[in-house]
Amino acid sequence: MVNVLLIAANLLIFFYETSLGRQFDSFVTAYGVIPAYFLTGPVADQIVRLTTAMFLHGGWFHVLSNMLYLWIFGDNVEDRLGHFRYLVFYLVTGYIATITHIFTDPYSLTPLIGASGAIAGVLGAYLVLFPRARVLTLVFIFIFIQIVPIPAVVFLGIWFVLQLLNGTAGLSGAVAQGVAFWAHIGGFVAGVFLVKLFEREEREF
Repeated sequence: MVNVLLIAANLLIFFYETSLGRQFDSFVTAYGVIPAYFLTGPVADQIVRLTTAMFLHGGWFHVLSNMLYLWIFGDNVEDRLGHFRYLVFYLVTGYIATITHIFTDPYSLTPLIGASGAIAGVLGAYLVLFPRARVLTLVFIFIFIQIVPIPAVVFLGIWFVLQLLNGTAGLSGAVAQGVAFWAHIGGFVAGVFLVKLFEREEREF
């Protein structure tokens, strides 16, 4: 239920963003997290930005890919944590993801937006809770495309390694900083280590 509401909120806010036209950039600047100003701005304002930034997206691919991951992995994690704990877990891992990005790029003037960090936390939780689950994955074999069930530990392990490689390359200047890979890494690691603290023993009804 909470997972569906999160997806709906992200999509509704994105639809609003698309209606802004030329005001989109100023909207993102007002509600995204700007690393260079994070420690100098009012604390209350920065806490608000940490939250609002998680519900903003920069384009259709950004929002749809994020929501696809949340749709696939989020409901199972919510089922294990319970509705309220899942919401808190989602927000906390999102905050940690954003702070990780700020730490690795503290002078950036580019607003950080997107649910990717919080969703990475969900992926980390899924890895711990359902390592043997199978994830249906598109696999390209030459000119052929097949849907193959891949163990979650393999799928998410590969995903994390790719984030780590790209994040490390970004720190060295080997690749352009277009994606907040360290936010993904921070969120994922937070999800792995925090999920057991949020897991409940009895199912909520």
